[in-house]
Amino acid sequence: MFKKFEAKESIVGTNQIKNSVQRSIRTKLINTYPNIEEYISEILPKKVALKVVKCQDHIELISTDSETLFFKKRDGPFYPTLRLLHMYPNMLPKVQVDKGAIKFVLSGAHIMCPGLTSPGADLPEECLPTDTPVS
Repeated sequence: MFKKFEAKESIVGTNQIKNSVQRSIRTKLINTYPNIEEYISEILPKKVALKVVKCQDHIELISTDSETLFFKKRDGPFYPTLRLLHMYPNMLPKVQVDKGAIKFVLSGAHIMCPGLTSPGADLPEECLPTDTPVS
């Protein structure tokens, strides 16, 4: 189903990010994910050198020496990796589906309204804009 990531085959190039670009990435992340502002200094410390790892299929990874933090495809927004999301679970708004939808979501199905509005599901109080990433 998924192609295994092989570093030798998939990585096209690696570049260290300049400080000015790091600042612009920081502001983009804060604008995209407002809840990240309190954690941003822990996630992207100013003293740590960040790298952009360019992969095949126009995928870019933002990483430190030890771990990958964010990824994006083409000119889209940066998305946090699952490891980062587990470290900072309040980074994204939370949405919970009901029990009946879990097996379908784990199989790769799209989440539809009945799975979010039935008993057992949980939605945030505020309205979320279209295409907002959630956890």
